[in-house]
Amino acid sequence: MIVDTGVLIWFFRGNNNALVELRGALPFSVSCITWMELMQGAKNRQEQNVILKQLNAWGVGVLQIDEQISARASQLTKEFSLKYGITIADAFIAATALEHSDTLLTANTKHFGFVPGLATKKFDP
Repeated sequence: MIVDTGVLIWFFRGNNNALVELRGALPFSVSCITWMELMQGAKNRQEQNVILKQLNAWGVGVLQIDEQISARASQLTKEFSLKYGITIADAFIAATALEHSDTLLTANTKHFGFVPGLATKKFDP
């Protein structure tokens, strides 16, 4: 299972449904894009450290971008940016899940539902 940024944000805001869902998904991975979004969204170094400590405690794997993921994300951006408004970040997250043949746990299925072959699991906060 690959977890999208929004699910983790819900968890760090104290949402119990997110805690239950994430515990049930263990072991899970995140795209390096999700990792960067979490670091960027932290208010200060202390928040970053809390996030890192929790990800480490769960043993979360961070999936790096490689040539195949980059090529797939580029294709998704070309194909879906005009019609569906896919962002670069979401294209990379979707491409990571596709290249790893894994399911994406997301609170934002509308951001990914149009991507052919992408398995998603909806998280409801």
